[in-house]
Amino acid sequence: MSTDKQPDFKTREVHAGVTPDPVTGAILTPIYQSTTYVQESVDKYLEKGYSYSRSANPTVVALEDRITALEGGAGTACFATGMAATSATMMALMNAGDHAVLSDVVYGGTHRFSTRVLSRFGVEYSFVDTSDADNVKAAIKDNTKLIFTETPANPTLKLTDIAAVSEVAQAHGLPHVVDNTFLTPYYQRPLELGADISLHSTTKFMEGHNITVGGSITAKSQEQLDAIVFVRNCLGSNMSPMVAFYTLQGCKTMSTRLETQSANALKVARFLETHPMAERVTYLGLDSFPQKELADSQASGHGSMLWFEVKGGVESGKKLMDTLKLWSLAENLGSVESLVTHSVTMTHADIPREERMAVGITDGLVRLSVGLESPEDLIDDLKQALDGL
Repeated sequence: MSTDKQPDFKTREVHAGVTPDPVTGAILTPIYQSTTYVQESVDKYLEKGYSYSRSANPTVVALEDRITALEGGAGTACFATGMAATSATMMALMNAGDHAVLSDVVYGGTHRFSTRVLSRFGVEYSFVDTSDADNVKAAIKDNTKLIFTETPANPTLKLTDIAAVSEVAQAHGLPHVVDNTFLTPYYQRPLELGADISLHSTTKFMEGHNITVGGSITAKSQEQLDAIVFVRNCLGSNMSPMVAFYTLQGCKTMSTRLETQSANALKVARFLETHPMAERVTYLGLDSFPQKELADSQASGHGSMLWFEVKGGVESGKKLMDTLKLWSLAENLGSVESLVTHSVTMTHADIPREERMAVGITDGLVRLSVGLESPEDLIDDLKQALDGL
């Protein structure tokens, strides 16, 4: 391979950030389970880059370097959870009295942190339909300091045109943060579309095996990265080396898993469209998806997330989820196992019902995260549960 040629994504997700251990030659980055690092002398303090693991850890840095190679940008900071990444980013970019514009459909934890924590410190928020960049522009105030979008949105899959909103953000000198968890850098790279920060719950597709919780941000500018890392260090919300080690291994197969999961999800979605008990089947890869053109142009794949409503309302939905055998009723997503989630009682329980209903998070919404099982088996299980209604 030519030394000036950028390796393909699939090569980078296996090799980026990692070299054989210089001491033993181990092919995997060791788990540096150490609190502190001995310095050679006072004058050479931090010469090797590490002093205390709350500030930096070699295993975590290896993961950060890998994610940077996949997302681009100035660098990456990893966190204990996805919400730790979200909260540190918001605190780093805003002060008391500032205002933020957020997608009206976001992960429940993001909504909760905005409305019930930062609001106590004088930070103001507007939740707007960011699928139209004009709505974002109209919501900007003199004290607006941040635009935060989630696309595809959890759980409705509503899309935001990242390039269009980034253009609005740039015109007003505002940072645009994109929660990129659902599609990962394999299918969607927000920084290349004009965003300033790409955020992930690494718990999901990056690690992908229901082993860890973690989060990351990748920033386009070193200044923004440094500000967020400073807050992370103050809060002590950094990722542990064990989590980083597992996530490094999960990243190696992210693209391969996503390709299979996406193909499975399309088959499941097409089946649901034919079943008389399923309504409003929503998946980015379906021709019926209302933002299909944007879904195809903004990202290179459609992911494994979909949702539908069951005829008969909440009680039918509960019966369906309790009757499924192969789909696990659980709160996570993006794992090799297929999961079913009732968003109203699980991931978005803290959002007032009026707000949920207004943005399409209905009581009967059933969210599916499609895994690596045989799609025929997944469909058979859904069929028996739906037929039983």
